[in-house]
Amino acid sequence: MILPLVLAIVAAALSAAAVGILTLWLYPGRELAPAASVFADTNRETAFLFDGEVLVDSTATARALLAASPLKGAAWGSLMGFLSGRFDNLEAQLQRVIADGTIEIPSIGKSKPLILKAEHEGGLTRLTLKDASNDTATSGGSLLAQRAMLDELALLRDTVATAPMLLWRENAAGEVVWANGPYMVQAFAIMDESKELSWPLPRLFNRTAAKSGKDQRQSLTPPGKARLWFDVSSCPEQDGDLMFAIPADVAVKAENALRDFMQTLTKTFAQLPIGLAIFDNQRKLQLFNPALMDLTQLQADFLSLRPSLSAVLDAMRDHKMLPEPKDYHDWRRQIVEIEKGAAAGLYEETWSLPDGQTYRVTGRPHPNGALALLVEDISGEMLRTRRYRADLELGQSVIDHMEEAIAVFSQSGQLVMSNNGYVGLWGDDPAGDLGEPTVKTLSAHWRTQSAPNSLWAEVEDYVATVGDRESWRGEARLLDGRLISCRFSPLAAGSTLALFRLMPPAEAGQARLAEGAGLRRA
Repeated sequence: MILPLVLAIVAAALSAAAVGILTLWLYPGRELAPAASVFADTNRETAFLFDGEVLVDSTATARALLAASPLKGAAWGSLMGFLSGRFDNLEAQLQRVIADGTIEIPSIGKSKPLILKAEHEGGLTRLTLKDASNDTATSGGSLLAQRAMLDELALLRDTVATAPMLLWRENAAGEVVWANGPYMVQAFAIMDESKELSWPLPRLFNRTAAKSGKDQRQSLTPPGKARLWFDVSSCPEQDGDLMFAIPADVAVKAENALRDFMQTLTKTFAQLPIGLAIFDNQRKLQLFNPALMDLTQLQADFLSLRPSLSAVLDAMRDHKMLPEPKDYHDWRRQIVEIEKGAAAGLYEETWSLPDGQTYRVTGRPHPNGALALLVEDISGEMLRTRRYRADLELGQSVIDHMEEAIAVFSQSGQLVMSNNGYVGLWGDDPAGDLGEPTVKTLSAHWRTQSAPNSLWAEVEDYVATVGDRESWRGEARLLDGRLISCRFSPLAAGSTLALFRLMPPAEAGQARLAEGAGLRRA
């Protein structure tokens, strides 16, 4: 009884399994589809979904467009780099999408028109590019990416064709296999009229720049035209070199002008009797003239080595062309002070050398931290000054030994000199006055020391008179009764000599008799 029951159960299970397999075979089950992107690959639109400036999702054509953008990096920056040249004031217009919800922006320029549709919903911004010709979403796979690449290619071609420089490519054999428009123009200009432009293109410059890998300056001379200068450089490539030739005519003219100017300066400096030494901001000698060698006894080979300021001063000291100090360390400190003072434009000093020569050394700052030292031999000037001073002292000594009181006035009425006799007679030393004594101030003193007399007013007028004058005399009586004889004479350069002499008693008596006779006659 049990065995038939078990067999029946097994047969029923096998039947049920067979029915299930048959059912699955006849009706296949649906596969579970993965979570699809917002923009599936089947979507042919060029659309982007941004959360702020963060790219959330994009279509395949949109990703191709980003890859073709000239700016690499963040998706928002790359997209703006592509669209900004085609849509006017794009980022400012996109600010309106949050308030308006949906906006459409037309493109600008001569290329095929586009429309950028921007939608803002749920905190996300959707950007869709449309072709304005049919106002439908763009299709055709990478149409926009292709257009972007074509636009960029056209832009690059226009840029290379109009670049103000010569561009060309050379293969490994040195043949010119490609060139831009300016290169072709120069090739036509130097080519013989009987020949035609052939391939490979003619070479305008030698290959030294490409071989050396350094910038070189080379020239072209078109027939009947002035020479043209170029700075030639190269950029190595896998199968040749990319060459650049930048016009350098302006630089060559400037360098020639600078060279001529420097030659003029050099000739001028060579004729100066003043020694000139110019040091750079590192205090290295950069320029000197022959007078410096004559004044410092330094040789040209030493100065040509561009020694430092300290080395130049040390060499001058070795040749006894510096004031010999008592303390060498103090002298070194003074050298530093020379540099600091000259850099501030304050240094000027007179050097008395052991051999009797006298130099005036002046330091002046120059642009970019440079320093100029001027060495001038003023021995003759100092000798003339000493002689002039000695002559003045001699003249003063002579008039001091004269018995008469003497005062000399300049044309402007200033007191130039007086002697000891003047001090003894008038009881006043004008040389000790802190002010500048004049004929008016001294005549006021004379009035206080003498009886009333119109003589002093006449003296003031005489000193101030310009032109030919004659000597004249007068008399004045001091308050103590002594009579003085006054004589006023013109000197060179409009100066005036005033001489006062005490009259002896006999002469004073005769003067009194003459005065009485005059009164009786009156």
